[in-house]
Amino acid sequence: MLDVASGHARSIWQSGVDAVDSGRLVRRAVSCDGTTLEVCDRRYALDTLKRLIVVGAGKAGAGMSAALEELLPAKFLAERVSGWVNVPADCVRPLERIRLHAARPAAVNEPTIEGVAGAEAILRLVGEATSEDLVLVLISGGGSALLPAPISGITLEDKLAVTRLLMLSGATINQLNCVRKRLSAVKGGGLARAASTAGAVQGLLISDVIGDPLDIIASGPVVADSGTDTMALEVLKKFAARIDDVPEVVWRCLEARAADADGLDEGIPETVTNHVIGNNQVAVAAAIARAESLGYHVHSLGSDNLGVAREEGVRLLEMCRQIQAGTGPVDVPACVISGGEPVVKLSETDQPRRGGRNQELVLAALDEAWDSGLDRVVILSGGTDGEDGPTDAAGAFVDQDLWRAARTRKLSPEPFLAINDSYTYFENIGGLLQTGPTHTNVMDLRVALILA
Repeated sequence: MLDVASGHARSIWQSGVDAVDSGRLVRRAVSCDGTTLEVCDRRYALDTLKRLIVVGAGKAGAGMSAALEELLPAKFLAERVSGWVNVPADCVRPLERIRLHAARPAAVNEPTIEGVAGAEAILRLVGEATSEDLVLVLISGGGSALLPAPISGITLEDKLAVTRLLMLSGATINQLNCVRKRLSAVKGGGLARAASTAGAVQGLLISDVIGDPLDIIASGPVVADSGTDTMALEVLKKFAARIDDVPEVVWRCLEARAADADGLDEGIPETVTNHVIGNNQVAVAAAIARAESLGYHVHSLGSDNLGVAREEGVRLLEMCRQIQAGTGPVDVPACVISGGEPVVKLSETDQPRRGGRNQELVLAALDEAWDSGLDRVVILSGGTDGEDGPTDAAGAFVDQDLWRAARTRKLSPEPFLAINDSYTYFENIGGLLQTGPTHTNVMDLRVALILA
């Protein structure tokens, strides 16, 4: 029965991921009948377009680009389409006209020199656009790290130091992007301004941020920046324990600009329009439908769940216990579904460690259940992009069988949880959720099953 339940949990999670497949989302938003290209209800006659320029960045970039090429007539594609999209190295594949550029290694969510080169190529390409050209910008989660273009006076190493500080300190994605945009020539509307000579710019966005704020998704390369240099300074002061945790040149640059002309950044051209074509709500809705089809009573926690990963894991287990006791929001057999993106608070240690927020969340639930067990309970948490931290796993799951195996080996979760080494733990007992790249990214999806 547990094997069936674990299979159900995986199936429910996969249904959510399949619903936000990047190719599927593009085909819903874009169509072409051979003479007219329609992008989110905006129509363009192919014979009036001199060029279709496709650029972008993100973990869903390969799937989005491939789907777009498949939609276009062969002659138009061969003669009038060009493009460049920055993606992780394990997402690169040959396409006919859109170049997929390896902007960072797999499972390393940091900007690289290769990413800078790709960002510069994108800026050059859109800078050549004329009033007869349409620019499509394909943006998805992970785009911030994949599209680095430091402002004058700031090096990539400076940006890396800032990014690492914020990520290791538990900053939210909004706080991280607030700072990254102020240090970038491409984010915060920089890409849109570079394409100001184009006839039209259409942004297609797959959101990996709660609430779908356009200026936060991939740090808003085609959206005016709503942040300020002062706001970025406040974020850095919050997370920098010492002033030298941040390169001096970054402090000087932000302070000088804040004193000179703080406020909203320069706007973007009126020719720019943005569309969110997929988000975590789509994934949650599909997961709910799949769970109901399997006979579960579903309780949804929605798509806006933040918090600290290990605390959220304990809360999820507590809800499972309440449902088992008959005091929860639904009867058994039950399925609790939630989406969002908690953070991990890293402990100080010199010991080697690997993990991610989804693996840590599940490990925390197992640690809480260490003495009592997980009878008739399955908990699964995974990143919809197939990546969880700097690992090759999307997340992890636990059930009674895994709990029993860990107890037999006397492999307590506590010391692994203490140093954020969740991957090593699940590698030892099983339970890693490994999918490879999913070519989409709408935050995380969690599935908890409580059996009768």
